[in-house]
Amino acid sequence: MLATQDLQAEAIAEELKELLHQRDLLDLRASRLAARYAATRHYDEAGYASAIDSIRFSCHLTSTAAGDLIAVGKNLERMPESVQAMSQSEIGFAHLKAMARTANAVGTKFEEAPLLEKARESSPGKFYYICKHYRHAADRKGFEAEQAESVENRRLWISKCEDGTVLLSGNFDAEGGAAILTRLNPLARKSGTHDARSLEKRNADALVEMASGGGSQAQIQVTSSLETLLGLAGAPAADMEHSSLPISAKTVERLACDSSIARILLNSESTVIDVGRSKRVVSEPARRALAARDGHCRWPGCERPASWSAAHHMVHWIHGGTTDLDNLILLCHRHHWMVHEGSWQIVRGDGGRMLTVPPTLTFGPPARGPD
Repeated sequence: MLATQDLQAEAIAEELKELLHQRDLLDLRASRLAARYAATRHYDEAGYASAIDSIRFSCHLTSTAAGDLIAVGKNLERMPESVQAMSQSEIGFAHLKAMARTANAVGTKFEEAPLLEKARESSPGKFYYICKHYRHAADRKGFEAEQAESVENRRLWISKCEDGTVLLSGNFDAEGGAAILTRLNPLARKSGTHDARSLEKRNADALVEMASGGGSQAQIQVTSSLETLLGLAGAPAADMEHSSLPISAKTVERLACDSSIARILLNSESTVIDVGRSKRVVSEPARRALAARDGHCRWPGCERPASWSAAHHMVHWIHGGTTDLDNLILLCHRHHWMVHEGSWQIVRGDGGRMLTVPPTLTFGPPARGPD
């Protein structure tokens, strides 16, 4: 009896696999048509804002699904071997979507062969993750610009009801979300077998406790290669706990300014070769002395208190800077981010006055920046 059930289950699994492969082939045909349609102006004449909007509405798809079809269709000539591999069931259409989006992002730096090799041995979800690292290695500036945009798109909506109930809704970038989860998760754990609260209830209670001063300082775990920490060309992105996507070298640099760092060194094959004890880059006595000296964020016009600020290295320790007070200033989270990911500069002028320099727009080939 069990043997018969196993055979039936195996037959069902094979039929499902073949059916989904046929759907992949149909999606491939649809992507060709979607790209051809996007090249026309019919959607504009029909009153739609874009080809994606037209396909979304007329074909009953989400905007993401419609965009994926167009992206794949426009890049088919750039990934012929991958199309062949999908036709032979070696990869799925989901792999093609990630590869096409990567091709769009890195432009002329796109190379199909190494990505196809990874696609053959990875699930679509894992391959999407690998593509993020590939994008960072191929175009670090573009990757960082996307992450900077996601930070600028942070939103938190708060409204009050007549009975005093507060409604929260928001969206956060990978780093912001990881920081929130790092603080919330320990406080949201069940307190014992008697704890019958739902996860949503525990999260809400944890948020209130955190806002009331409960819990300990958040320590986000980041795994990075030395090449990424140094910002070298071709280095992959870094991995961060509680984040589904990698983070850029600039974000790692900022987090490394004033954090508890557990050394995890990886070799070129991403194998862990050394794990060290956690240490604070800026010692606690130095942190207290810095808080006493600066008092608040040193960004001109900002007076956020020292308790809301991090120790920023004027010359980062990655590049040989020291942790002496002369090389440290306090910056609040927003201004610390602006210096690292936002490409602002902050320098010490005459008499210790801090001066800020906004990002500059350049035209033509980029000039070499300061080492």
